[in-house]
Amino acid sequence: METLDLQPSRRVLLAGAGALAFGGIAGAAHAAAEPGPLINPVVRQRADAQVFKHIDGYYYLTGSVPEYDRLIIRRSRTLAGFTDAEEVVVWRRPTEGKLGGYIWAPELHWFDGAWHMYFAAGDKDQPFRIRTYAIRCKSPDAMAGQWELLGKVETPWDTFTLDSTVFHHKGVRYFCWAQKEPGIDTNSNLYLAPLATPLTLGEAPTRLTVPTLDWEIRGFKVAEAPAVLIRNGRVFIAYSASATDDRYCLGLLTADADADLMAQGSWTKSPVPVLVSSEETRVWGPGHNSFTVDEQGRDVLVFHGRDYKAIKGDPLFDPNRHTRVQRLYYKPDGTPDFGVPAGAGEIPDRFSPADQPGAFLRVDGGAVSVGEGPLAATQLRQKAGAGGVWLEPILQPGQALRVEGGKVTVGPGDGAARFKRVKGLAGGKGVSFQAPDGGYLMHRNGAVVVGPARDARARAAATFLVS
Repeated sequence: METLDLQPSRRVLLAGAGALAFGGIAGAAHAAAEPGPLINPVVRQRADAQVFKHIDGYYYLTGSVPEYDRLIIRRSRTLAGFTDAEEVVVWRRPTEGKLGGYIWAPELHWFDGAWHMYFAAGDKDQPFRIRTYAIRCKSPDAMAGQWELLGKVETPWDTFTLDSTVFHHKGVRYFCWAQKEPGIDTNSNLYLAPLATPLTLGEAPTRLTVPTLDWEIRGFKVAEAPAVLIRNGRVFIAYSASATDDRYCLGLLTADADADLMAQGSWTKSPVPVLVSSEETRVWGPGHNSFTVDEQGRDVLVFHGRDYKAIKGDPLFDPNRHTRVQRLYYKPDGTPDFGVPAGAGEIPDRFSPADQPGAFLRVDGGAVSVGEGPLAATQLRQKAGAGGVWLEPILQPGQALRVEGGKVTVGPGDGAARFKRVKGLAGGKGVSFQAPDGGYLMHRNGAVVVGPARDARARAAATFLVS
């Protein structure tokens, strides 16, 4: 994975940052120890989630709390550890005046030898008079250090401003944010500019996109929450669109990594959303995402979503937007494939036969095969149980791969669906799944069956690499 940044960012993958003089971290007790498996939702009632892995080896998490009254941080050695990690309040809104209104969408960054947290805040008497502010901590320990209010971020217009992120690319520190521009009939557009100081822009901003497509203007005309991902020779900016109920979704902007990012013509917009609500997985309103990497260095998508569709009252005040994660995959052309929002439970995997790279276990209704197909059809959840695991297709919660007459189908997760997971039979790589009758899950001419693994060819067909 290429190095993307020299500081942690809510929305920029840190896949290998450069060296930084960073002292030992005090207060390690703030991080949860020996967490269990990674289960969604990872953190309940934390929206607008930022998760990143910093160069100190810790993951950091911040996000909006339902009360919209404070700024929080969690720290953990693992992604799973966030569920039980201690949460520290680093700043509370004043009881009167400026910044006394709603506190939204914090972002945590390390640069210029200090921690900076950007956030949106309203005023006490005008809680929706949202502007962007920053606080700073000069201690290397963001959890225990002293935070101070720096002030308001200055943009060309004194208007509704939120969801700011910072990223580095080719020696330039960029600031990307959402704002309502006078004279444009939208709630917010996306803008980009170099950052001169923590509170000032280095030059006039570029307007990256205005919400005009059908999926961007449902309920409200919104482009917000930019999330930067630099991969495969391109700069991607995921962003959120429409109202914050089940219509909330993600879009994607793309520019060549060598292009002038400040030229509006360098960017193209996805004609359709890249992540939407899913009735099958029972996740609604996925959005306001960030990116990170897991403990194996694999790319991970972070987002929030609800477990139900119907909302009473204003969706902004429904507290149950939960932080969720799932692995991020890529299409053959190198662009990210977001798939569908994975539902509650273990993080799903993809299983590719050792002897057929590029193909995956695939579930289509009740049929199980090996081949290509939509990402969601190739994602299965390993659910641990007494004596084995169940392989649950994410589009069919409660169902599992099961053995019937030597063939593999999809049905209830009972004894016929229980497999014993063992090291891959072909050289110990990957995994193999032993059925109750002693045979192994394997592919044969595109079909998935259970049978003996007596020779090298059969062992390869019964070994699956996990991604």
